[in-house]
Amino acid sequence: MDGLLNVLKPPGMTSHDVVSHIRRLSGIKRVGHTGTLDPGAAGVLLACCGRATRLIEYLDHDKRYRAEITFGASSSTGDAFGELEEREIPSGFSQGLVASVLTSFTGEISQIPPMTSAVRHQGKKLYELARMGKVVDRRARTVKIYEMDMVRWYGGGGRPRALLDVWCSAGTYIRTLCHDIGERIGCGAYMSFLLRTGVGGYSIDRAVSLEELEALSARGRLAEAVIGIEEALSFLPRVEVGEGAVKSVCSGATLHPPGVRTLPVGIREGSLVVLAAGSRVLGLARAEAGGDGRLSFKPEKVLV
Repeated sequence: MDGLLNVLKPPGMTSHDVVSHIRRLSGIKRVGHTGTLDPGAAGVLLACCGRATRLIEYLDHDKRYRAEITFGASSSTGDAFGELEEREIPSGFSQGLVASVLTSFTGEISQIPPMTSAVRHQGKKLYELARMGKVVDRRARTVKIYEMDMVRWYGGGGRPRALLDVWCSAGTYIRTLCHDIGERIGCGAYMSFLLRTGVGGYSIDRAVSLEELEALSARGRLAEAVIGIEEALSFLPRVEVGEGAVKSVCSGATLHPPGVRTLPVGIREGSLVVLAAGSRVLGLARAEAGGDGRLSFKPEKVLV
């Protein structure tokens, strides 16, 4: 069970609920995830199990979403579960206007985390303070919207809506994005639906439902759903460690050139690499150049 699980989180469960479910099914305590998904949302939740929990900071945390934005109202929580305040649709409002505003939100943008988020303020999570009826000042943070496309437009009757595909950096709040788009147009808007379609290189079409995990667990085959550590780190260059240097590397010692069995081309000083011995992934290390220009590798995370 050392590896990743690409889990399809259902709506109605918190990300912590899913982690607890995996702990129960697997019988292991070390389970974490790479980014909270709203309780009301569904989609990819990337869970790390066993030794893979030590890899969370090194994985690709970019996210992909399909979101519905509804115009003509503001929400106290930024989504469909909050109190809605009707707003007037301005003259000139159109699909073309919305499309042009979406373009202005690509690239680096500033967001203020919503009170419904898990960001901490003086030791408490914002959503905990919100449940107590408190609203506190939050510091704006910079996030990046790589792409945002309108895939469908619903302009007839009631409040206009649009379906968006968003590719963004970690820490982006889609509900805040929807709110800010509505404010830019001047009619208010809120996130009326959210589906996370990918985390890093892991997409929803390969995600496993909790029911499927339960069925595998009942047959003693839960490990079949696990993405192994070696595969999870395949995006990094692999340095093969000589057998005589394995013990010292596992104790956290720097791997010097004599202990390197094979070295891929293109590695430079500062590069992050996987240290491995055959089928064993020993850890992650950072390349350092010596006085003779040869590379050594200082472990940052030992996995054995």
